Amino acid sequence: MRNAMHTDTEHCVRAVRSKDARFDGWFFTAVLTTRIYCRPSCPVVPPKPENMTFYPSAAACQQAGFRACKRCRPDTSPGSPEWNQRADLVARAMRLIGDGIVDREGVPGLAARLGYSTRQIERQLNAELGAGPLALARAQRAQTARLLVETTALPMAEIAFAAGFSSIRTFNDTVREVFALSPSELRDRLPKTRTQAGSASKTVGTPAALNLRLPFRTPLNPDNLFGHLAATAVPGVEEWRDGAYRRTLRLPYGHGIAALTPKPDHIACRLTLSDLRDLPVAISRCRRMLDLDADPVAVDEQLRTDPVLAPLVAKAPGRRVPRTVDEAEFAVRAVLGQQVSTAAARTHAARLVTAYGDPVDDPEGGLTHLFPTPQALAALDPESLAMPRTRRATFTTLVGQLADGVLHLGVESDWPEARARLLALPGFGPWTVDVIAMRALGDPDAFLPTDLGIRRAAQELGLPSTPAALTARAAAWRPWRAYAVQYLWATDSHPINFLPV
Repeated sequence: MRNAMHTDTEHCVRAVRSKDARFDGWFFTAVLTTRIYCRPSCPVVPPKPENMTFYPSAAACQQAGFRACKRCRPDTSPGSPEWNQRADLVARAMRLIGDGIVDREGVPGLAARLGYSTRQIERQLNAELGAGPLALARAQRAQTARLLVETTALPMAEIAFAAGFSSIRTFNDTVREVFALSPSELRDRLPKTRTQAGSASKTVGTPAALNLRLPFRTPLNPDNLFGHLAATAVPGVEEWRDGAYRRTLRLPYGHGIAALTPKPDHIACRLTLSDLRDLPVAISRCRRMLDLDADPVAVDEQLRTDPVLAPLVAKAPGRRVPRTVDEAEFAVRAVLGQQVSTAAARTHAARLVTAYGDPVDDPEGGLTHLFPTPQALAALDPESLAMPRTRRATFTTLVGQLADGVLHLGVESDWPEARARLLALPGFGPWTVDVIAMRALGDPDAFLPTDLGIRRAAQELGLPSTPAALTARAAAWRPWRAYAVQYLWATDSHPINFLPV
């Protein structure tokens, strides 16, 4: 863990001098003489240590009066792994802010979802991040604005609205303050072909397509990540086409389609959105699905300490946990996948998609629907489900509680509380709860000792075969047991472990 790393001046200075990209997003370097802030890997000559000060977030740098470096673009560095590996109040708040809650519901909405007062939220975020929720949301709006300015030919007024600013004046003032350039100057610095190539449609009602680069910390092994998503893809909602994983997205203001292609140093992301206001949320959900804010070096260092896992890590380091863009959707699919094959689970889900999903147009591929909402699934006739009666009861109870709001699964979920609520549902055993915790809630320490693939791997590698004994052995892998699951699964020849061709 690297909590409060920005307070360790000696460690930060060493990272800056070595231009170590592994620490991008962990902290930011503010230069007192130039009033510029950078990521640790900035290519410029490092300033003198006495001229450096360190902050835990880009928002804190901006609030202290520093502007973003034009060389290293610190506002676009990978997000801090802290918010993926923690389940405390600050981490849950950061996940919600990344999902756009402050822009849509304000700070009171953020506090209500977390069950705390606005004062408590403000105090804790300021204490740990040096900035409150409004400043953090403002930093995200500034980044979204920059993306739209640099990757589209949209008029500035439309960009201001899409990025979440309340007025053109606020948009202009924020961009100047954060980047030391006006929006027009940001665009003028780019080659003309770049904005033309990334231009978004300006026809009312026509989805806008944007081409973006999603950064990550290296190494990243795409095999199990994209292999898992492609092998379990629900027809109509997901597909693998032309080297890209594509899927539909249900978003706050409309819908979208994401096409994600693995590259050596980034993920190429093509987003087609019915409403550009959904851009930051769509990016956040794609990053979360691909686990792009993980710290693979920290994970692999821990797992290498086990002599059984060490060769697996050395062979293919940087495995990520394939996650989801919709927690409720994944919970439904986990129930559909209980005690059946991957193919059978896809068939069950595809039938529900065709019958209850919202149709979408996809001129670039074969996607046809958004995954059905819990409300739509709660209205179906249980007798129409081609599954055993007990699993029907599990399914209908789950979608009923999700639809009524009795059970809520989201980026802000408290992991222990969500586990307890899921375990209380009929037909929910440890495997179902842990696979939801791992892939939907994002718990990096979720473990599946009863999973058939894990048991096969354990037998092949000489690990304990009983769930209790394997769990005891896996204590040494904490807090990264969900990543150990990926390495253990990779010992099998199942399609989830291979990048599609």
